[in-house]
Amino acid sequence: MHSKFVNALVNKSGLNTAVIFTVASRLVQGAGGFLSIFFVVRFLNKIEQGYFYTFGSILALQVFFELGLTSIITQFTAHEFAKLNFKSQERLEGDPVSLSRISSLLHLSVKWFSVLSLCLFVVLSLFGYIFFSHYGKDPINWFYPWIILVFTSSVNLLLTPILSFLEGLGKVKEIALIRLVQYTLQACLVLSLLSLNFHLFSSPIANFLSLLVIPIFIFFSYRKNVLINIWKNIGSERVNYKKEILPFQWKISLSWISGYFIYQLFNPVVFATEGAIVAGQMGLSLAIFNGIQSISLSWLNTKIPSFSVLIANEEYSKLDRIFRNTVLQSTVVSFLGVLVFLFFLYISSLYNFDFSKRFLSFTLLSLLGFSIIVNQFVAGLAIYLRCHKKEPFLYFSIVIAILIGVGIFLFGRFFGIWGIILWYSFVIVGLSLPWAIFIFLKKRREWHYNHPTY
Repeated sequence: MHSKFVNALVNKSGLNTAVIFTVASRLVQGAGGFLSIFFVVRFLNKIEQGYFYTFGSILALQVFFELGLTSIITQFTAHEFAKLNFKSQERLEGDPVSLSRISSLLHLSVKWFSVLSLCLFVVLSLFGYIFFSHYGKDPINWFYPWIILVFTSSVNLLLTPILSFLEGLGKVKEIALIRLVQYTLQACLVLSLLSLNFHLFSSPIANFLSLLVIPIFIFFSYRKNVLINIWKNIGSERVNYKKEILPFQWKISLSWISGYFIYQLFNPVVFATEGAIVAGQMGLSLAIFNGIQSISLSWLNTKIPSFSVLIANEEYSKLDRIFRNTVLQSTVVSFLGVLVFLFFLYISSLYNFDFSKRFLSFTLLSLLGFSIIVNQFVAGLAIYLRCHKKEPFLYFSIVIAILIGVGIFLFGRFFGIWGIILWYSFVIVGLSLPWAIFIFLKKRREWHYNHPTY
């Protein structure tokens, strides 16, 4: 009876090995981020805290180089893999056309990201130097930590398509395990280096050393042989970038770029308008909420290959059933995460702990937290539709990004941090949510309802 109850609970929660590893890695990230908050408060002053979190927001400009291609690689690989299977752990077999196309996709990914990673290093190095030289008048040694961070991000961009490709081959569990090891090492290193007074060097060094896990893991496992064998399988049938990927990518890339203005613009603007201390409070608050959102989206992100395969096989009824359960599980996790954090911070403020003063006010945090829950739900709807190799959220993302971006600059200038959060919450809850639901229902009806298998 006990065993049946546990099995039923696991099935109801949507947990499997891939989700467990992914959620564990997010929990490690979240726990590491949460513990780093105490270490940041203890070992960094308020000005250094501002730089610490503003670094991350500017590094998020990587999205302008990635251009949504990593998620596209996973989806296109999964669609081709639907006609293939593993003869052994190291070799694929099946439809010759799909074998050649999936090989060409690997060639394309490696070539593209080799160029993009180099461009990322040059552009972010220069942009960061100009930004912090102009707005950062504090006596802080920020230059070398920034260069190390940019270099690490560039190398990470170079390795990311390989992991996305392996996920498309159904290796979601294995990649989740790699990430779990990487994030665990990164969290331990950040905390250790902060406690050893490496200051702003703590995160750059930790990120670089933990990144080495990926090439080491791939090189010393069978995945290296899988990739080599697929690389050699290229034939006359190839994925045509201009005709197949570009029509989809330019839309999703604009959506991803829009996401920067929706999620990451806060800190640079607050840093420039209100200084490093307030930027640190904003950064610390967003670090918690982004961690919660990242954990909750694990339920959906691990299902992307499965969704893509079901769509390729036109099993729409099964797709919708799995998606409904998954998006509900993801939203509940997000809600509970925000609720627990707000409760913890409220108790801290009652006892007047200095820890609570490093965050935004409780009212602003509540507004921001509710908006994060809504954002997570909208992201789930977008994942479902994008697995069809289409991007119906293009104009939605652009309009929402423009509204938020312009509002952050204007309301931030005249009303400060209150104006920024209030405007952001209004756009997300009042405009983004109903519009996203309308798009989802409309496209789902157009693509599925008239199909004979539905």
